Amino acid sequence: MAAVQAVVEPVVAGMGYELVELQAANGGRMLRLFIDKPGGIDVEDCAAVSRQLSRVFEVEGIEYERLEVSSPGLDRPLRKAGDFARFAGHKADVRMRTPDATGRRRFVGVLRGAEEGSVAMELEGQATVRLALDDVERARLVPEL
Repeated sequence: MAAVQAVVEPVVAGMGYELVELQAANGGRMLRLFIDKPGGIDVEDCAAVSRQLSRVFEVEGIEYERLEVSSPGLDRPLRKAGDFARFAGHKADVRMRTPDATGRRRFVGVLRGAEEGSVAMELEGQATVRLALDDVERARLVPEL
């Protein structure tokens, strides 16, 4: 999977998109990419990335049966420090690998940024907490409709 990501990431970045997530299923026969850019993604963006990657995979000898390119959606996953900084001011749901001193692992609140290896979150009705980026198990934006 790392070899595929090493091919996909520079191609997607070269086209002006961010690779949010790369998934493989069915023994690597099905590849699913989630891409993003400022202002969002539309069907034409997905089609352009799909066409380009199909050509690149043929040249690189990467075998697959199905390629899906999609937007990360309203509940976009947050993985890198840059994601937490970019979406400061938005509501997020963060689950930690290890609990804090009170036994809490899940935090829902408004992102206040990321720096020095930690994420700042303002919890509903509480103070701002700092969560270690290395300890984040899963984090997603909470859609606000």
